[in-house]
Amino acid sequence: MDFELKTLSPAQAAAQKCDVLLVLVPEGAKQGKDPVGKLVGAAVSARDLEPKPGKMLHAYRAEGIAATKVILASVGDGSGKKVQSAVQSAVGSLKGTSAKKLVILLPEGAEEDAVRAAVCGTADSSYVYVATKSKPEARELRSVTIGVANAGPLQAAFERARGAAAGIEFARELANLPPNYATPTRLGEEAKKLAKSNGITAEVLGPKEVAKLGMGSFMGVAKGSAEPLRFIVLKYNGGPKDQAPVVLVGKGITFDTGGISIKPAPEMDEMKFDMGGAASVLGTFRALAEIRPKVNVVGLIPSCENMPDGAAYKPGDILTSMSGQTIEVLNTDAEGRLILCDALTYAERFKPKAVIDIATLTGACVIALGNVRSGMFATDDNLAVALTVAGEQALDPCWRMPLDDEYGEGLKTNFADVANVGGRAGGAITAAKFLQRFAANYPWAHLDIAGTAWKGGPAKGATGRPVGLLLEYIMAQEEEGGSVSRPAKKAKAAAKG
Repeated sequence: MDFELKTLSPAQAAAQKCDVLLVLVPEGAKQGKDPVGKLVGAAVSARDLEPKPGKMLHAYRAEGIAATKVILASVGDGSGKKVQSAVQSAVGSLKGTSAKKLVILLPEGAEEDAVRAAVCGTADSSYVYVATKSKPEARELRSVTIGVANAGPLQAAFERARGAAAGIEFARELANLPPNYATPTRLGEEAKKLAKSNGITAEVLGPKEVAKLGMGSFMGVAKGSAEPLRFIVLKYNGGPKDQAPVVLVGKGITFDTGGISIKPAPEMDEMKFDMGGAASVLGTFRALAEIRPKVNVVGLIPSCENMPDGAAYKPGDILTSMSGQTIEVLNTDAEGRLILCDALTYAERFKPKAVIDIATLTGACVIALGNVRSGMFATDDNLAVALTVAGEQALDPCWRMPLDDEYGEGLKTNFADVANVGGRAGGAITAAKFLQRFAANYPWAHLDIAGTAWKGGPAKGATGRPVGLLLEYIMAQEEEGGSVSRPAKKAKAAAKG
């Protein structure tokens, strides 16, 4: 989809030849002298357009307006969140229509968050999965113009939003692929394709190379599958050579049966989404290739299947991780942490300024936070604040969870250094405490995206989260010169509430 940012007054928007003109109407909108202003004023005066955000009014071949169809959508105070909601509803209503060219007129005074929301909201609602359909439904919408009062000051925000939209869609597409398509091998191939983008390199390691590294925990999980594991190392070098990188670690379980501790059959098909963390890392790199920020970023993706073959690891087994720590397996369905822990140890070699792992890790996090916010755990307060702020700005929010030492007591065992699960209570926290053992040598954060990486039911499909959050965090590092030792002023303000 082609996006364009353009300076447009209401009168100029009325003259735009397009299939649909979407006019975002803020609270207190008054009637203007141009055709768009007259239509808005008449609709508001007649109370045909309610001021409540998300309410819409459709018009066909309105007088003086070149667009075939006009949609008026209320956006309340015009904030990014309200704009995104309105755009998603309006663009969603165009699915199945022949609309190919859309013009979105933002309210006068719209800021960067509104531009970002308009671009990402449009991309989100117009997305159509077609990869494995014999008669795919085509995405009709091809051209989108974002109209603002003055495009110049908003151009950088627009370019960032366009890159974010591309990365989010890339992550969604990968995560939506069926597990017999999106294998660990396929993820490695996708990483190599990304490496063709200037500034990105990719190295894909197989079983022999991983064995040489001593990743016994990762290999233990992969043993039960006929699909060979892959360990993917991505590097984006946009900053100075001596700048320490941000390292993103994505869980890449391309299908999770639960292993010997097998899952119940209902909704097991959704376990193809268990590589949502890996997809978000790949999606973030796709966005970096578009935006080209002056930062250094490393992506690490341990990828395999968790299957119940005769060779599969089993409850009671002891695995030796790359760090040398031994792990007693009490539940083979707690496999994500077992592949991530070796990747976290591998991350040390980059002398990172921060490491963020992203994983569809625990059902307990879904119980705690639902599907609105991702769970966030961090050993560094500044990193936690920066991620919180990034999530709010990207409309991809997270919520900080505790890491008190007492939560780690449940991971004690008589037979190894640590068990891979504790009790049911605080399951998302004990999972994070397990990972924390392997991330002691750098600022570390863990994002549990089990509730946010995909939707179930009639809207079943990947969301692409938290690509938006990760990208916003990385861009903030560019603005701060790559330092995570001090949060930005806005981050400090957010921390104070």
